[in-house]
Amino acid sequence: MSAISAFSFRLAGTFIVLSLFASTSVSPLAAQETTSKMKGLQLSNDEPIQIESDKLEIKDPESKAIFSGNVKVVQGTTTLQAGNMVVYYKKGGGAISSGNADIDRIEVDKKVFLQSGTQQASADSGEFNLTAQTLVLKGKQVVLSEGKNVFTGCQLNVQMDTGEAQLEACGGRVQIQLDPKSQKTN
Repeated sequence: MSAISAFSFRLAGTFIVLSLFASTSVSPLAAQETTSKMKGLQLSNDEPIQIESDKLEIKDPESKAIFSGNVKVVQGTTTLQAGNMVVYYKKGGGAISSGNADIDRIEVDKKVFLQSGTQQASADSGEFNLTAQTLVLKGKQVVLSEGKNVFTGCQLNVQMDTGEAQLEACGGRVQIQLDPKSQKTN
């Protein structure tokens, strides 16, 4: 059985941290949906985060910060790129501008791309809900890859606290391409 790494979000301090999670094993080669367990998904405060965008608009009365245009988030070896990113924080839970906001959820859209080392994910949009501990990547084609191993569907749902993940096909079929050379040998 081949293994491939999937993807996750991390939160560091008051902003997002993106990092790809550990091994996922999958046995079906093509199906309408694929479900698997994932390890290594954790919240972290251990590395600095750099966020760049063409524009930042902080709307404290609405408890949100809007990063627009060529958004790039980097932490360590992990990078997120998107057209837009909106950070929603809880009312009374601090402020983005002071660096102590209690983040509720983060939405990204307009060509979302995640990369960490050889692992990559792309989608049209995504949402990380810190309250519900869920990650959802959506698009006409959501692609998860590591090297020559590629998983394709239209929606990836991850329950962060359990590591349960599901890749949906949305009317078509989930497609998986596995490189036999990527198998671990004992």
